[in-house]
Amino acid sequence: MARYYDLHPDNPQPRVIRQVVDLLRADGVIAYPTDSCYALGCRIGNRDGVERIREIRRLDDRHPFTLMCADFAQLGQFVKLSNAVFRQVKSVIPGSYTFLLPATAEVPRRLQDPRRRVVGARVPRHTVTQALLAELGEPLLTSTLLLPGEDEPMTQGWEIKERLDHLVDAVVDAGDCGLEPTTVVDLSGPEPEILRRGAGDPARFE
Repeated sequence: MARYYDLHPDNPQPRVIRQVVDLLRADGVIAYPTDSCYALGCRIGNRDGVERIREIRRLDDRHPFTLMCADFAQLGQFVKLSNAVFRQVKSVIPGSYTFLLPATAEVPRRLQDPRRRVVGARVPRHTVTQALLAELGEPLLTSTLLLPGEDEPMTQGWEIKERLDHLVDAVVDAGDCGLEPTTVVDLSGPEPEILRRGAGDPARFE
């Protein structure tokens, strides 16, 4: 059964944050809130966790994962940024955007798009997510908690606990964080390409 952690959305309890991060370091998989929907997450090096997330969402090996990064400096360790892309990304983070960017050698090949060697990356605004990332000290490998055959992601922690009780190791509940996923922008080519319109304003990339 998954552990259930009830956190204040604006002032998350440090003791509970440490407990969740200890679980992540022990190669656990969690469901947790972001500023754009709930997500599934594990450490980058957790091979078993990656496969568990793929199974929960029924993703094939061509689906790129997203690296949830604490800040711009951390993001820069895992993706390559030209000067122009640097300015574009920096102007909108933290926020509800996911960017597809060329991966650095820090990102295992199995987590990249096998055809183009890109990976998704984002810097969230959500207080609980930021607290988890600060305690963990590295990005969270993450994927939106959208179950197979459903049109909308899950938004209630108690419902996530009921439905995924034997599939994840913990559910972090910080209240409803909305239905709208991130805006996804592919910045790996010569021009920005909006792949999904979501919570982040796409106008500056058009």
